[in-house]
Amino acid sequence: MRLDRLLATLGQGSRTQVQRLIRTGCVTVDDSIVRDPSMDVSENTPVTLNGHPLDTRLSRHLILHKPAGILTAARDPKQSTVMDLLPVEMRTLGCMPVGRLDKDTTGLLFFTTDGTLSHRLLSPERHVEKEYIAEVDGPLSDNDIEAFSSGLNLGDFTALPAKLEVLESENNYAKACVTIREGKFHQVKRMFEAVGREVTKLHRERFGPLTLGDLPLGEWRELTEEELRGLYLSVGMAEAPQSPLTR
Repeated sequence: MRLDRLLATLGQGSRTQVQRLIRTGCVTVDDSIVRDPSMDVSENTPVTLNGHPLDTRLSRHLILHKPAGILTAARDPKQSTVMDLLPVEMRTLGCMPVGRLDKDTTGLLFFTTDGTLSHRLLSPERHVEKEYIAEVDGPLSDNDIEAFSSGLNLGDFTALPAKLEVLESENNYAKACVTIREGKFHQVKRMFEAVGREVTKLHRERFGPLTLGDLPLGEWRELTEEELRGLYLSVGMAEAPQSPLTR
């Protein structure tokens, strides 16, 4: 890849801006000042800008602990989006969310630059599990557990059988863990509506083999090599690409 294209892809400015930086001696490659924007480099090549080493990896995979009140979108002219919580280079690299969480839903959101991986994770045929913690406005019973496990008719489609584990249940409140294998629009909320309950709080704890763990609200982290390998294997991609963390 041309040096100017690499720097622009990494979010260091427009092609014109980075070409100017290169020509004025602000960029080094392998510890040598380079003034030729067309120089061929790879993402493994050590590059510095104004004395600061750049992370030149083009492949990124990360999870975000999404707060409530944030849209799952690349950009929005009026409201904050999940991309506002990530470094600017993630957008220029094309590291985008896989699926979405509603504005008022919190929890695990996965981002990747790999379009094939994203497509497989969202494919209905893959039945990738998503685990949620839901709080609702009334008690839940064994009948509700049975209804979820049988597959609920939601009008426009019948949800696949899902696992409902009741964690707490009182007269005006219940808390449950829900595991689904598809991800239709507002699906978890609609499933509870089908059994007469309104979701007051919803949080996603797991997406496929990925778990949120102790990642703080609003923070993000890159996947470990083990997590990345397991994620690729979970969607039938037997050989995960070399982890960008070890390049």
